[in-house]
Amino acid sequence: MSTDAIVLLKEDHKHILKTFKDFQDAGDDAHKTKGDLVDRMIELLTVHTYIENEVMYPRVRDLLPELEDDVLESYEEHHVADVLVMELMGMKPTDERFTAKTTVLIENVTHHIEEEEDEWFPKVREALGRKTLQEIGAEMLEAKKKAPRSPAQPSALKKTIDAVIK
Repeated sequence: MSTDAIVLLKEDHKHILKTFKDFQDAGDDAHKTKGDLVDRMIELLTVHTYIENEVMYPRVRDLLPELEDDVLESYEEHHVADVLVMELMGMKPTDERFTAKTTVLIENVTHHIEEEEDEWFPKVREALGRKTLQEIGAEMLEAKKKAPRSPAQPSALKKTIDAVIK
């Protein structure tokens, strides 16, 4: 298994996008399926944003100051996703706005993934090179082991609070 940070993040993206597609394909009355898929989205996004916020973004910010604006924008995009995820956690799949709110989450995260993969990752790969990306990836794998699985866990809540006050 590769420890290249970008390869690891793209692998996460594939799982997240697959869950989004399954939700979109579930059908209007598939409340149980949609609820289960949103639970899965929440877990995947919580872990993914945690490793990006705690490892990838700070390392890129330190090593590539010219990408500072991109990193700050990514933090904010994560914050928007965090807010939607927290709201979805308190909803039932039968709630009037559940599907609409999930659709907005999917649209926002899909846009974020496209920006990362099409614009940001190529710049980072070119500037950092394989060895550094493997070191960052190894750190991300370690962080993933202790990453929160729910946005209600203290380490996830800290990330949300940091986004508001920093």
